Amino acid sequence: MKTRFALPLLLACAAAVSFLLQTETASSLNPLASDPGVRVGPPDAGDPIAGLSPGERAFFEAGKTEFEEADGTDEGLGPTMNLDACSGCHAQPAVGGTSPFTNPQVAFANANGATNRIPPFIQKDGPVREARFVRNPDGTRDGGVHALFTIAGRADAPGCALGQPEFDAQLALGNVIFRIPTPVYGAGLIEQIPDKVIRANQASNAILKSALGISGRTNHNGNDGTVARFGWKAQNKSLLVFSGEAYNVEMGITNELFQTERNETASCQFTGVPNNITIPDATTPLEALSAIEKFALFQRFLAAPTPSPDTPGGARSIASGKSLFVNVGCALCHTPALYTGRASVAALQHQQVALFSDLLLHDMGAGLADGISQGQAGPREFRTAPLWGLGKRIFFLHDGRTSDLAVAIQAHRSVGSEANVVVREFNYLLESQKQDLFNFLRSL
Repeated sequence: MKTRFALPLLLACAAAVSFLLQTETASSLNPLASDPGVRVGPPDAGDPIAGLSPGERAFFEAGKTEFEEADGTDEGLGPTMNLDACSGCHAQPAVGGTSPFTNPQVAFANANGATNRIPPFIQKDGPVREARFVRNPDGTRDGGVHALFTIAGRADAPGCALGQPEFDAQLALGNVIFRIPTPVYGAGLIEQIPDKVIRANQASNAILKSALGISGRTNHNGNDGTVARFGWKAQNKSLLVFSGEAYNVEMGITNELFQTERNETASCQFTGVPNNITIPDATTPLEALSAIEKFALFQRFLAAPTPSPDTPGGARSIASGKSLFVNVGCALCHTPALYTGRASVAALQHQQVALFSDLLLHDMGAGLADGISQGQAGPREFRTAPLWGLGKRIFFLHDGRTSDLAVAIQAHRSVGSEANVVVREFNYLLESQKQDLFNFLRSL
């Protein structure tokens, strides 16, 4: 009896050893793919779009100056806010980008004598974040931004004693979600893509998309029904609305689009409402423009990021990765290029927009769901994030939860996600093929 069972057991052990040896040999020849990390070298972004007129270039420069300026309470900062300058959030790899390596919110929390406590989800080496509460205390949906800081204690805010939200309690309830800044490079090109181009791309490859479980739909303006396209859930229609909302929500500065203070505590108001407006008696058009108009012009005239072959693996690996990106199905949502139509600015007219996004909402499943609805976008839906400039980004996904492309890709796969089949196809690739795909993404 012992001999009869010993031989099969011996053969099984031998087979297991042989398999392990084969796996080890294969692994040494074909090492695990890994994200090569943030691309080094020049920023490859931050310049004005080519072909601007002298007047348009002047508007760009004025907008950039305003975008970079840190505001104080005499300009309407607060009473609640996340930071005091647009460029603090949009800094990597140059002005107009996204979260930098060092989070400016940490230093800002106690700047100028402020008495803010730094929330636990804000780290010096972590992403710039805004916090939203999913539900109100009565269980109804909230979804709004709850600003991290107040002006209490600042030298330029005497008498204001406004407290911060109870983040610890809300975190314990699982009621807080985060968003990181979206880059605004090439935003003027995105703004000029006609709705019909977006809808035609939505209808393309219908059979293949259906087979892979991909659908996608537009978020649209509730008043005129046109396609909205800015923000993590494509909730904003135009750059001017995007700018006005950010000025009010992120910095607490009211303007002609958002005229009401988010917190109306009387002892914490230090300027008029709205805080920043058009100046009718200005001597030049540039001086007359409000800050949000300058912000919008800066973004509108900001060039798209420039791809670079200077990534590990070189041109051959990048070309292979680009083909694999298409073959596994990534390009069905991350559309390599759309096109602008007619535009009042010649430099934006009839241009290829290599944004790698369809600008549609997709159900990303339970794993990425944030529980927030914006416009027609539901709690599990997000706009396909444009991938241009990806090579220079540090943090990924809507909440900045990872700096690793491999982790970000796997996070697309969860119960109900439209990306499940595509991620599965990616996982079937050889490690060398995955590496090519990573190298391609870091070249963008």
